[in-house]
Amino acid sequence: MYQKNNYHLPIVSKTMRLQALLSTGIPVPDFRAQCYHRSNGVALHASCSGRHRRRTVSASGSQSSTFNAVKKRKVVEHICLLKAKRDLSEKDENDMLDYLYTSQYQMRGIVAISLGRISSDIVENYTHAVVMRFERKEDVTRFYENPFYLKVLKEHVMPHCQEILNVDYESEVEDDILSIFRKGEEFNYGVEFLHLIAFSENPFAAPAKEALTFHKRLTEEFPSLIVQSTQGSNFNTSSQEYTHGLVTRFRSFEAFEMFMGSTEYKETWKSKFEHIIKKTLPIHYSVDPVGKELM
Repeated sequence: MYQKNNYHLPIVSKTMRLQALLSTGIPVPDFRAQCYHRSNGVALHASCSGRHRRRTVSASGSQSSTFNAVKKRKVVEHICLLKAKRDLSEKDENDMLDYLYTSQYQMRGIVAISLGRISSDIVENYTHAVVMRFERKEDVTRFYENPFYLKVLKEHVMPHCQEILNVDYESEVEDDILSIFRKGEEFNYGVEFLHLIAFSENPFAAPAKEALTFHKRLTEEFPSLIVQSTQGSNFNTSSQEYTHGLVTRFRSFEAFEMFMGSTEYKETWKSKFEHIIKKTLPIHYSVDPVGKELM
């Protein structure tokens, strides 16, 4: 049975703490299982998943790596937002989420999935979100036509929901198993932040590209707060309300609050995005372990 543990770590002056951590000039501590070592006065950050980075943090929050560019691999992200009916019972909610989650074991192509009840103030009445990762665009096409998925929608989702919004985009992640399949301790907990964006003019014009580039660089500068972040243009022809999607996995609710409240993020959004977007939909949900009693 899908289990939801709505726990949040305490928030202690998020902006002040982030500024204090960055001003020290040492790596910002991770909030989940991380290993730390010091050698010859240089801080070494080693993720317990086995991926190693040597980084330093400047007072402005920028970080650098002594390693060359990491090899990347393309993946496809599928975002599904649900508007549940007001009379949805806990039993029906668990049933719906169970079937959506375990669909990864019934269909080929799905390499990772997370889902949950939206924690933020309900925007446009969306109540639940699902993020599925596929290897290729062709897998997404087959997914929409899969008889098992259509049956899940018909029998376990649509009876309890009044609307569904889908966004699909292609992005890149590190070319290793843990990053591709979103496995390991780093992905077991945290906050999934989904941000859908509709640019007011040409979504492929220079201003939009520049804004997305700045956002990508910013998320890469905070590995102690962010596990992984992807973004891309929506290629779902049946749902063009939003031109782009972004998915960012934060290590904890506190990490999410720190990043969103940071001067760096606020200035990037204000200077690069606000004047060129038509509408935006930011939501997040807590990522908790799924129980052993799956359907």
